[in-house]
Amino acid sequence: MSADDARPVTIPVKEALEVAGLWQCPAQPRAAFVFAHGAGAGMAHPFMEQTAHELAAAGVATLRFQFPYFDRGGRRPDPPALCHATVRAAVARASELSAGLPLFAGGKSFGARMTSQAQALIPLPAVRGLIFIGFPLHPAKRPGTERARHLHAIRIPMLFLQGTRDALAELALLEPLIVELLPRATLYRLEAADHAFHVPARTGRTDAQVRAELVRKCVDWMGAQGAEPEGDPT
Repeated sequence: MSADDARPVTIPVKEALEVAGLWQCPAQPRAAFVFAHGAGAGMAHPFMEQTAHELAAAGVATLRFQFPYFDRGGRRPDPPALCHATVRAAVARASELSAGLPLFAGGKSFGARMTSQAQALIPLPAVRGLIFIGFPLHPAKRPGTERARHLHAIRIPMLFLQGTRDALAELALLEPLIVELLPRATLYRLEAADHAFHVPARTGRTDAQVRAELVRKCVDWMGAQGAEPEGDPT
């Protein structure tokens, strides 16, 4: 196993409950990212795996983890309070593993939403910023902004990475929200990408190219929040 490979870890959430995690750390990390999965796909989903691998190649360690329902093979998400507790436990475990690296948290879709709610309720210790990869602003075909109310309580920087064809975040609703959240919020649009960051063949781009663009933006943004340039001492 190389230094860039993911290694299994356990994350204690509360008494008699722990979840599985995957810690992936390059040889010279500049930052660490607690990376929560979406509602219907766990930490081993190809998008999660490929994104974590590309972040490692760019010098960012990741801790992926399972929410309890997914860890036990269920499909119905846990109550929010348990999801929030799991996010907090993963952040604490990442702090132990990352040995003082600049720490960020967030995730894909549902994972982004649960992380943001946890931060809004009680700030996550040592977390410098939140990264939302496809924030689910509303259900498909049911536009609204109720899911975003808690974001106004967050006092650390937030990066929203959104596809312009995302059916769960209409830009006509998301863009005014970002203005309301300034200067803490940054919106980065990935042209023609949907909620899964898939792009139609007619665009001439591939999903891999979109993912690489997403990773570059993550790394650049982390650097702007104080993450060390790749290769510098940590």
